[in-house]
Amino acid sequence: MLRDVLGDDFPVAVCTWDGSRVGSPDASATIVVRSWQAAARLLQAPGQLGLARAYVAGDLDVEGDIFAALAAGEALEAARPGVAQWANLARVVGLSGFRRLPAPAEEARLHGRRHARARDRAAISYHYDVSNDFYRVILGPSMTYSCALFADPQVSLEVAQTAKHELVCGKLGLEPGQRVLDVGCGWGTMVRHAATNHGVEAVGVTLSAAQAEWAGKAVVEDDLADLVTVRFGDYRDVADGPFDAISSVGMSEHVGAAQLPAYFKHLFGLLAPGGRLLNHAISSLPGMRPARWPTPIRIPVRLRRSAGFARDSFIDRYVFPDGELVEVGTVVSAMQEAGFEVRHVESLREHYGLTLRRWVANLEAGWDEAVAAAGLNRARTWRLYLAGSARSFETARIGVHQVLAVKPDRGRSGLPLRPKFE
Repeated sequence: MLRDVLGDDFPVAVCTWDGSRVGSPDASATIVVRSWQAAARLLQAPGQLGLARAYVAGDLDVEGDIFAALAAGEALEAARPGVAQWANLARVVGLSGFRRLPAPAEEARLHGRRHARARDRAAISYHYDVSNDFYRVILGPSMTYSCALFADPQVSLEVAQTAKHELVCGKLGLEPGQRVLDVGCGWGTMVRHAATNHGVEAVGVTLSAAQAEWAGKAVVEDDLADLVTVRFGDYRDVADGPFDAISSVGMSEHVGAAQLPAYFKHLFGLLAPGGRLLNHAISSLPGMRPARWPTPIRIPVRLRRSAGFARDSFIDRYVFPDGELVEVGTVVSAMQEAGFEVRHVESLREHYGLTLRRWVANLEAGWDEAVAAAGLNRARTWRLYLAGSARSFETARIGVHQVLAVKPDRGRSGLPLRPKFE
């Protein structure tokens, strides 16, 4: 069956539990189907969800170059498995394949109304409260979980992340004595950078208890307690404006498309007249549905049509539950409808591909430490998620945009006639 579907020239090797193998013996990557349970999961939940469960459970694995394996997966768009192949698969697993297999324990199980406060808190905790040590392995010393800015592909991740923070500060026009809010502040790197390098009073807000704890300690260690405050809480509870500037970096993806107007209206109310907002977010691109994060696991077109393609994706269930990407034009409109004047839009798509490849390299280099911090299944999941996301940026399936807006002050924007953001 493997040869029927993949052919003899498949760019990576594929082997199964029964000894079957296709692909070059010198392939840089091997997709390993370790047990009949992988096939059973695909039969029971055709599409992304079945593949995700097989991978997370260890029934399906990738050895070698993860990027080569993903590129080969994209080539499966040309494959056309039909009824005969599905029948063969059913015969291979036998009657046991139709016993319902439990989902891996790592699968997200959220309850309540989408983007209600309690559910948002649970979604954020699922993703970010894994382990600060786990994220330190992946992110490196900067502890920054958003797109870096590379002057060239050879610069270090830490230098590129510092450049991104400085780009945000420059767009916000930060000056000593200003009061700044960072919504979804993560581990507090942005607020600490702004206070250290621009002399501002900075407030960071995160809904992750683990992030808030780590960031609070980092503020004290950097001797910034008189300038920086990190709060554990919901952005909707921030009510102590006005702020001179607000940064929202990697935050609005968690807000939800339907909530964007209310999100930007709330931030508008927190800004002083003439204040600036910088929204940095991953974006859907034309032709992609805005309400779901893309999956790194590509499913053949015929399989999607004939086998009941599940809406639940790898990303939804095992990485970012309730995460939503929105096309940048929709973001611009929502900001302006909230009262902002949008002044500058910039795409950093290629930079995110470079960033994610650095995170994959960090994870693979620190594999044993990552597994000790968060478990084998979580580490394997993040390897696939990070590499698949890199491919999505590199092939223009998703983008990332910074949108700078101002709260007009009687018609005055406060920006120079020809601002330069570098």
